[in-house]
Amino acid sequence: MRVCKKITLFFLFILALLFPVKIQQEESIDLKQKIGQMLIVGFRGTEVNEDSEIIKQINEYNLSGVILFDWDVPSQQFPRNIVNPKQTKELITNLKLFTSSSLFVAVDAEGGAVNRLKESYGFINIPSAEEMGEESPEKVKENALLLAEELNELGINIDFAPVVDVNLNPDNPIIGQLGRSFSNDPEKVTLYASKFIEGLKEKDIIPVIKHFPGHGSAATDSHLGITDVTKTFQTEELIPYQKLIEQGYSDMIMTAHIINKNIDPNYPATLSPLFIENILRQELGFKGVVVSDDMDMGAIVNNYGFKESLIKAIQAGCDLLIISNNGNTYNENIPQQAVETIFQAVQKGELSEQRINQAYERIQGLKQKSLSY
Repeated sequence: MRVCKKITLFFLFILALLFPVKIQQEESIDLKQKIGQMLIVGFRGTEVNEDSEIIKQINEYNLSGVILFDWDVPSQQFPRNIVNPKQTKELITNLKLFTSSSLFVAVDAEGGAVNRLKESYGFINIPSAEEMGEESPEKVKENALLLAEELNELGINIDFAPVVDVNLNPDNPIIGQLGRSFSNDPEKVTLYASKFIEGLKEKDIIPVIKHFPGHGSAATDSHLGITDVTKTFQTEELIPYQKLIEQGYSDMIMTAHIINKNIDPNYPATLSPLFIENILRQELGFKGVVVSDDMDMGAIVNNYGFKESLIKAIQAGCDLLIISNNGNTYNENIPQQAVETIFQAVQKGELSEQRINQAYERIQGLKQKSLSY
C-alpha cells in the first residue's frame, strides 16, 4: 500500500508540474495568434503554393493579411508580386486557398502615380486624385466603382485609398507634386473622398483614408526620414477626418510618420498616443481600426529600432501594423520576429494583454463586417 501511495503521489507531483506549463503554453499560443492578426506583411513572389514561405507564415502566425507591390525596392527589380491581371488573380486565389483564415489582401491603388496596378501591366487606368478633383463628385464615384470592380475581380479587399490630405503645399514632394490630393479646400477633399469611399464600398472593398493627421503641408518625404510639420500644420487638415467620421466612416484610418512638436515633441503620429488616442479616438470619435503607415519607411527605421517602433506604435493606439518588407532590405523572417517582439513585450509588461485584445477585436469586427468567410 505504501508503494502504491508513493507512486500515486509521484504522479500527482509530476502532473502538478506539467499542468501549469500546459496552460501557459496554450495561453501563449492564443496570444501569439492574436498578435499575428495585428500584422499585414509584404513578401516576394508572383505565385504561391502550399509550400511557399509566406503561406507557412500566414498559417503559423495567423497573420492578418498581405500587401502586394509591383516593384521590389531592395533589389530595384520588377516584378515583386504583380505582373498582369491574370497572374495577380491567380496569386491572390492561391493565397486564400492555402491559408486557413480570412485574409486581408491590400494594395495601394489611389490612381495616377501611386497605383501598383498600372495600365502598362494591363490594368485599367484610374486618374490621380488631383485630376479627379477637376471633375464632378459623381465622376469620382464612377472612377472608384471601376477600380473597385477590378479589385474585387482580382480578390483584393483593401485599398489604401483615398488620400484625404489637404494640398496646402503644392511643392510637397510626396503629396502635391504627385497629384495625390483632391484639393487645397478641406470641404472639397471631404466631399470627393466620400464619393471615392462610396464607390469602393459598393463593391465590398475596404477603403482606408490617410495620412492622419495630415501630410498635405509637409515639405519632405516620410519615406526618406522624419517629416516635421510643426511650423506648417494647420487645423483644417483635420476637417476631412472629422466630417467623414461624423458621416459614419468607421473602417480604417492610416497614420502618418509626421512629427508636430506642438502636439507631441518626441514622437511622430504613428508612435504617439497624443495623436491617436487623444485626437483621433477621443476628440474625433473614431471607433474603427487604426493602421500604421509602412513601418519600413525611413522616418521609422532611420530613427527608431525595430522592436521600439512596433511596441511604441501599439502603445500609441495602432491596431494593425504594415510591415512591407519593401524598404532598403528584405528579411524573410520578419513576420516571426515581429510576433516574437510583440509577444515578449507583453510578457515583460511593456504592452498589456488588454491592448492586444482591444486591437484584435477591432480587426475581427472589421473582417466580420466586410469579408465573406
